[in-house]
Amino acid sequence: MAGTSTNHTTRGLVVAVIAAASFGLSGAFIKPLLESGWSPAAAVSARVLIGGAVLAPFAAVALRGRWSALWRGRWRALGMALIGVASTQVLYFAAIERIPVSTAILIEYLAPVVLVLLVWARTRRAPRWMVLAGSGVAIAGLLLVVAPGGGRGLDLVGVTLAVTAMLGCAGYYVIAARPADGLPPVALAAVGLLLGGVALLAVSATGLLPFVVSFRDVELFGGPAPWWVPLAVVGVLATALAYAAGITAAGLLGSRLSSFAGLLEVVAATLYAWLLLGESLGALQLVGGVLILAGIALVRADPTPAPTSIAHPEPSKGTSLSLSAVESDNNVPLG
Repeated sequence: MAGTSTNHTTRGLVVAVIAAASFGLSGAFIKPLLESGWSPAAAVSARVLIGGAVLAPFAAVALRGRWSALWRGRWRALGMALIGVASTQVLYFAAIERIPVSTAILIEYLAPVVLVLLVWARTRRAPRWMVLAGSGVAIAGLLLVVAPGGGRGLDLVGVTLAVTAMLGCAGYYVIAARPADGLPPVALAAVGLLLGGVALLAVSATGLLPFVVSFRDVELFGGPAPWWVPLAVVGVLATALAYAAGITAAGLLGSRLSSFAGLLEVVAATLYAWLLLGESLGALQLVGGVLILAGIALVRADPTPAPTSIAHPEPSKGTSLSLSAVESDNNVPLG
């Protein structure tokens, strides 16, 4: 049984690395669209609808006509759409319009620590020392990688938006780590992306979110490129592949470990900016990447077994989205 759990964790970490590497592409390819005139809501809507459309055939094959599984998981899918897809992305893009990108990333990626503290507060039991040490080491590495500051003062509204995006990010990991109950990860990703895109279009139609698109060529890697090139890369790789892999990893690892593995997205984004956009990559950022890996290793070394809900689906416990995925990471009940 221990060997099976180790295999699930190893597989989950590999999938989590794929998810982080895919998610990390979004910054380098979304930025040219925003600079050419796209509004954040339009860019996010196009991104998630493309991703959902790409995953839809794979979701249909994975379901094999078991539409009842999709109905049982409807609240989980709705939570993924509204929290994990639409809200978190729009809030993050709105935040970086007011505060430095590095500061917004730092705030959003405090989500793993929020999950650890949440369990601590609810159970009145301190996490194991390896989890606390891993949290501290990973956040120290994150500080070095993103080098927050940017020479601008902090805007209270921008910080509030980033903190709200952080809570949405934490919610994404909790929802993704919920027991599968027969719903394949690719189906959850596809439905979540499509519903999230529709929700964004509906809100934009009311005028609450600016919705602007541009069909001009964009500046990509030092030269002009058609607008659809970065959109295709983001839609297929940084959205369809990234969300499917991320949900799969969360199901195998649990919300705590998968959220720490998600910190690798920051490292990946920094490397892509260095390789593709020519942005500098200093020694401190390299050290930060090593510290993040060390923090993940410490959290992984925690002897508390991780849930394996994909391999052993649990029966549904109602339709509400609870924190069972978080509490299972620490092997203690939350309520």
